[in-house]
Amino acid sequence: MKKPKIFLIVTVLLIFVQSLFAQPDVPVNEWRGKNVMFIGAHPDDDAKTHGTMAMLQDNGNEVYVVIITSGNVGTKDPNVSMNQLARIRRAEELGALGELGIPEDHYINLGYTDGMLELENKKEVIEKLVRLIRTYKPEIVIAFDPGKGKMRWHKADHRAACVLATDACRAAEWPLLYQGQIIHEGLNYHQVSAYLLFDGFEEDFNTFVDVSDYKKQVINASMKYVSQYTSGNYNYQGANLSEDEAEKFRKRLEKRFLNEDGRLIEKLRYYKGIPDGIGR
Repeated sequence: MKKPKIFLIVTVLLIFVQSLFAQPDVPVNEWRGKNVMFIGAHPDDDAKTHGTMAMLQDNGNEVYVVIITSGNVGTKDPNVSMNQLARIRRAEELGALGELGIPEDHYINLGYTDGMLELENKKEVIEKLVRLIRTYKPEIVIAFDPGKGKMRWHKADHRAACVLATDACRAAEWPLLYQGQIIHEGLNYHQVSAYLLFDGFEEDFNTFVDVSDYKKQVINASMKYVSQYTSGNYNYQGANLSEDEAEKFRKRLEKRFLNEDGRLIEKLRYYKGIPDGIGR
């Protein structure tokens, strides 16, 4: 009977030790001079890491935001066309990033159709992401968490985005993959050092970033997503809400983002190493 108990104790200790080593050697709020790239599916996916992104940009890092689809399907308003919605969501995202202090030229949208990402040509999408990784050379990539030891369920585009992001990071570090970028475009292969993964399993979070100093910017940024989180999703009347709806929207965001003490803590899984091991 003793062996199972000993095995259990050893297992718990190993998990504890691994969790300690998984955390950044230098706390996220002390990072300086790094290139950071967010890769997501839609122009609002970054909302869950807005505080971290704002802090990193404010601390002298360069934060780039890569969104794979234009978000041109995410409405229930039958009077809004796909082209109109793509323009609306671009404006909303640029407005949100402006609140975070991230420059407009740090935003890249690949323009794929919303809701169809799993059906797109994977090689083509990865090639475009690899080009961006080799161009901007991020040390850190922020992406959806595919899961550790088991698959994390995400809806279709999010599910595709987390796999595309990690696969692109893997491809970017191999000089014989997409070698035309190296031979003809003057780029070089690049290895991403570490990852901040969000929207994962609660038990996998190992990095808790206190971005309470940026909660005003975070709330203001999400206030820009009128077409997604307000009556504008089914009856879009423009970017400006009535005073009453704007106040209710702000209160909903405060309830969503802030804990009981009024602090804003973003929960992430930090992973350092080659992307092959992200899901292990």
